[in-house]
Amino acid sequence: MLESINAGMDDQNEQQDDVQKSVRKNGRFQNPWPTFNKLPGLSDTCKYMFCSKNYSGIPSKRELDQTLPILIPDADEIKRPPPSGIRVTWIGHATVLVQFDGISILTDPIFSKRCGPTQFMGLKRFRDPPCTIDELPQIDAVVISHSHYDHLDLNSVKKLNSRFGQSLRWFVPLGLLQWMQNVGCHNVVELDWWQESCLPEHSEMTFVFTPTQHSCQRGITDVDTILWGSWTVIGPRYKFFFGGDTAYCEAFKQIGKRYGPFDLAALPIGSYAPQWFMKWTHVNPTEAVQIHQDIKARKSIAIHWGTFTMADEQYMEPQQLLREALEEIQLSNDEFFTAKHGETRLLF
Repeated sequence: MLESINAGMDDQNEQQDDVQKSVRKNGRFQNPWPTFNKLPGLSDTCKYMFCSKNYSGIPSKRELDQTLPILIPDADEIKRPPPSGIRVTWIGHATVLVQFDGISILTDPIFSKRCGPTQFMGLKRFRDPPCTIDELPQIDAVVISHSHYDHLDLNSVKKLNSRFGQSLRWFVPLGLLQWMQNVGCHNVVELDWWQESCLPEHSEMTFVFTPTQHSCQRGITDVDTILWGSWTVIGPRYKFFFGGDTAYCEAFKQIGKRYGPFDLAALPIGSYAPQWFMKWTHVNPTEAVQIHQDIKARKSIAIHWGTFTMADEQYMEPQQLLREALEEIQLSNDEFFTAKHGETRLLF
């Protein structure tokens, strides 16, 4: 099944005057937020690459096994969605397995050793996935936030498609449908900001593509030709929010007002240093906590940290700064928590 929902064609979407719609000019999407200045230019990129100092401090595997242990998910525990509550398993980076209301959802799956055009170039992960795609339970839906290599991994897409085929529905941003079709995926729904769809076998589950402040690029000529965003999943009993990758912007107050409160959110906390380079497209832990509050999340799990060295901060700093940000406003670590790779938690 191939489904494409074109921007501007949904009557309900046309009536949403209280939210920011996507903006595209000359074939390229733009960030409409006052918090966005511009993407770093060539001179900024060169300055970052050659002048910025990396403080990541990745230690030996032996020390990593102590500070960031990898747990093997219990296959029997995650075999099927829980009869009650939300079960979440952090696979690593922005990949989480979320199970609730009878379905299993995978977010921005990357199981490869590297994120890049090939497995011979690109950033290499310093923490392996806790399981393989063959060891996953039945997956009903995959949501993709944007097309950057660490969020849209070709090998992982192909392996998931090979294993699950037409039984797996892909929810992707506007502009990504053709890419998905080219790599063999045909049960695909492409959405613009604020557009909705569902699973044929689970019509009570609503998937909404919601905004973020970010960018997209996989090559030299495709800058911002694909939209970026987050995902709101609304079930009959629980609601889940996937933040993908983003800077802080007013979108989250709009999302919270329209769809909150959420039972669980997966929010990025890493890749924020140096701020002068990263702040236009990535949140720091304090801003992640603000998003947690904006969308009215009951619980949040931290993602986008502890897997790839993608910025200059020390590899455990996002966790520490998250704890400090929570303490500052008197929220508990249990409300916005970090997990071990492969760790499973049943909430509520």
